Amino acid sequence: MKIGSLQITPLDTFLVFIPICAVLELMHADPAWIFVTSGLAIIPLAGLMGTATEHLAEHHGAGIGGLLNATFGNAAELIIGLVALREGLLDVVKASITGSIIGNVLLVLGASVLAGGLRYKRQRFNSTATSVGTTLLALSTVGLVIPAIFHMLVSDRPEPHEQELSLEIAIVLFACYLLSLIFSLRTHSHLYLGESPEESDEALDVATWSQGKSMLVLLVATALVAVMSEFLVGAVEHTAKIWGLTDIFIGVILVAIVGNAAEHSTAVMMALKNHMDLAINIAIGSSIQIALFVAPLLVFCGYLFGQPMNLLFTTFEIIAVGCSALIVVLITYDGETNWMEGVMLLAVYLILGLAFFYLPA
Repeated sequence: MKIGSLQITPLDTFLVFIPICAVLELMHADPAWIFVTSGLAIIPLAGLMGTATEHLAEHHGAGIGGLLNATFGNAAELIIGLVALREGLLDVVKASITGSIIGNVLLVLGASVLAGGLRYKRQRFNSTATSVGTTLLALSTVGLVIPAIFHMLVSDRPEPHEQELSLEIAIVLFACYLLSLIFSLRTHSHLYLGESPEESDEALDVATWSQGKSMLVLLVATALVAVMSEFLVGAVEHTAKIWGLTDIFIGVILVAIVGNAAEHSTAVMMALKNHMDLAINIAIGSSIQIALFVAPLLVFCGYLFGQPMNLLFTTFEIIAVGCSALIVVLITYDGETNWMEGVMLLAVYLILGLAFFYLPA
């Protein structure tokens, strides 16, 4: 919908929850309501951050644009993670990392494949570029599995060096992420061309923003996400107790859905326009950013906050990420998708979600 020159999307209507959440916080209302309203407020703000970043990318070319997308593509998840890390909620931080990874490759990609498949009998994409992404996902799984196996082997030793191992693995993952940027933006950029910026804008039905407007929207949205994240994280433990949920379920499912909502809507829209390369790049690329960029960065920031965080995830979190990476490899290897494959991705997400719901604290 357009009001004058302003493009209003369904997500933008959720901006009304920003003042509602602020009022509830000032009134010291029930934290559960603050949790709900802050989560709903973050959804459109994350979308605005992503949109502003895309428009800035158009002004600065592919190289800088790719770096901006890599930096701000999952800014909402990063901010939520930093706030939770500062508060010492390490289980929530780790669960949100797991949830963002599986949410992007199962929920976001699954909904996109299903929506596009219902409109088009078969949708094709660049399988070579996708295979690089799925392999990076497998690498991230290795980064999660090794600390868990190491923990089982050395847990009875007086100096197991688990924290040092996590830090050094985080450095390796972060280095791989930086090298993947060079691969996708420089040496093999032809694999990721897809649609031109003009075609992408046409698919989204938006006009290019000016550089000043893009910067202003990005800064304001980032600041508001930081405030809403403070409210969200502050209400997590009380909400979990009231609703009878574990911190892991809230992090893996609820917080992750809040952070992924913007990518979800954009990827589905791209699939409906038959731009499957873009839809897959959004879903898998976001998971890669979480696993290889956000997670290591949170490990590094843990030392700055005096809350050292390791990469020792629960066994079930590791299995969830591994299963997600496996089914994505199986579905994308042939370079085409159909609606039934979307159903299968969503089914795996639902199964994992049910298991996390019943998983004891």
